[in-house]
Amino acid sequence: MSKISAAITAVGAYVPEYVLTNQILETMVDTNDEWITSRTGIKERRILKDEGKGTSYLAIKAAQDLINKKGIDPKDIELVIVATATPDMKAASTASYTATEIGAVNAFSFDMDAACSSFLFGMSVAASYIESGRYKNVLLIGADKMSSIINYKDRATCIIFGDGAGAVLFEGNNEGLGLQDEYLRSDGTGRDFLQATYGGSSYKLTPEIMEQGGQYAFQEGRTVFKNAVSSMADAAQKVIERNNLTTDTVDWFAAHQANKRILDATGNRVGLAPEKVMMNIEKYGNTTSATLPLLINDYESKLKKGDNVIFAAFGGGFNWGSIYLKWAY
Repeated sequence: MSKISAAITAVGAYVPEYVLTNQILETMVDTNDEWITSRTGIKERRILKDEGKGTSYLAIKAAQDLINKKGIDPKDIELVIVATATPDMKAASTASYTATEIGAVNAFSFDMDAACSSFLFGMSVAASYIESGRYKNVLLIGADKMSSIINYKDRATCIIFGDGAGAVLFEGNNEGLGLQDEYLRSDGTGRDFLQATYGGSSYKLTPEIMEQGGQYAFQEGRTVFKNAVSSMADAAQKVIERNNLTTDTVDWFAAHQANKRILDATGNRVGLAPEKVMMNIEKYGNTTSATLPLLINDYESKLKKGDNVIFAAFGGGFNWGSIYLKWAY
């Protein structure tokens, strides 16, 4: 009996209707389109503005898009993982609510949070469940409503982030396609440089803290930039080399969409031609856990069965890594 590998067999996505352009941001903070574009590559981002709608709304919509495209019965889904840094609420699983709302009544579910690396780490977890032979259908969703933790008076962060969700279905494969290898790492000394400090168990929210904007995310841009480029490039190179791949045999590089300059620098360090580097940051900004599945969804028509795809991500924590996957359809 051949070894079961875990392959992505369907994708889905959702982004909110409201488009926050650079021109609109010019009216909100001291910035302009040229400054934002030259430093980030972002032209617009999507924002979920409806009152009472959180990350689960995005996740449900992306999952429903996948279900409709694939034609799968939600009752056949055995596990739902929601990778997110912005769950609907504390002490109540966003994944559980998502699974129920899409009709995956036979699935168990849980949330995963590794900041911007959440979906990448989720790929490893979802694949492991498939490779074990215990489960046949695992739905992995990357979703974040970053607008819920962004201060729109802080031009360092509000120009970067957007809201969105993407979903992939993992199933078993006997042709040797799917996830081939991974290199995942973390370093907790980096958490001071990228975090949303207040609202967790260490630092509670108070009226005074909220008045100061302590509930919002912040980052030390230069440190994050430097570590993101070196860590993603190093992880990708390790995976490429130990699987005897070359820059010619790598078909696509799907990296976390944090900043176009980071993507360009990482691609250059790995030695990949620009046309192999997937990019859609200009449309969505940094959607945290959703960037990788949104990339796959946007490039789905260009992907071919057997294509060698190298994924990479870097996020707060610090968490980073790379995954090598052979496309299955």
